[in-house]
Amino acid sequence: MSWLRILHETTYRYKTAVRFGPHRLVLRPREGHDVQVKDMRLEISPAFELKWSRDVFGNSVATADFLRPADQLAIRSEVILQQTAPFPLRSGRPATPVPFPVEFSGLESVVAAAYQATTFPEDVARVKQWVGATIDLNAVSGAEEAVAAVALAIRKTVEYRRRDAKGVQTPSETLALNSGSCRDMATFMLEALRVLGLPARFASGYLDCAASEAGRASTHAWAEAYLPEIGWTGYDPTLGEATSRDHVVAGVSNHPRGVMPVSGTFFEQKDAYLGMTVTVKTERFASAPDLTAAKPSETGTKLNQQANHSD
Repeated sequence: MSWLRILHETTYRYKTAVRFGPHRLVLRPREGHDVQVKDMRLEISPAFELKWSRDVFGNSVATADFLRPADQLAIRSEVILQQTAPFPLRSGRPATPVPFPVEFSGLESVVAAAYQATTFPEDVARVKQWVGATIDLNAVSGAEEAVAAVALAIRKTVEYRRRDAKGVQTPSETLALNSGSCRDMATFMLEALRVLGLPARFASGYLDCAASEAGRASTHAWAEAYLPEIGWTGYDPTLGEATSRDHVVAGVSNHPRGVMPVSGTFFEQKDAYLGMTVTVKTERFASAPDLTAAKPSETGTKLNQQANHSD
């Protein structure tokens, strides 16, 4: 068992005060048998009203409606997590590997089909060509080994580069450049898994690593494949390996745009926008941290929860 503190700060700056449309926040980590959110605090400026909902993928989504214009929009999320089980839980794997190609039961196949559908149909031929030329599928033993081979091949093919530009590259763009952000690489992996007939979804969240411990990180992204008898299984193409307890999922979707950490609009001239900064800092504890400190009130610009810009 261990505890993890995640501090995520996003700031947008403008030349003059602008009016804001609703902003969608996918910041609260997904809970389960291995992760529990023990505390979450949001500080947002300017003044706002907040409502929470669950989307079609089961993500916790906060929608902020702003009450006045401002020349800066700041969102600060602080989360305390308790990680209660070994992750990933390899002991629960079937005695023999899940066969590849995969077959799904009638109950699973309907849902799986939504995650097998390509996001970039014009790139399918290019992605198939890359998979055929790069990965020896005859050498893999089972479906999970095929997923691992895709993640490792992308790690060897694509050079990681942090990008602040909005949106993601298409798989063809990533292949042409031989570089991309973690979101670009996760998007590429989604399409590579899908051409192999595997249901795949985009995962957005945090990676506890040296950069985040130093307060120099941003949000992170990877891909998950659904395998019969095993379930959703995460692999990180930026690292070329399976996800671990250091990966904290905030949101999942069949499309990269479905789980942007922060997304919204403003209504003045586009040239009013000066830029944004994002920082993520993590801190791990061997025992429970003190959660009794005074919490901000639910008025003004602060709120506690147990929680076209984007970061």
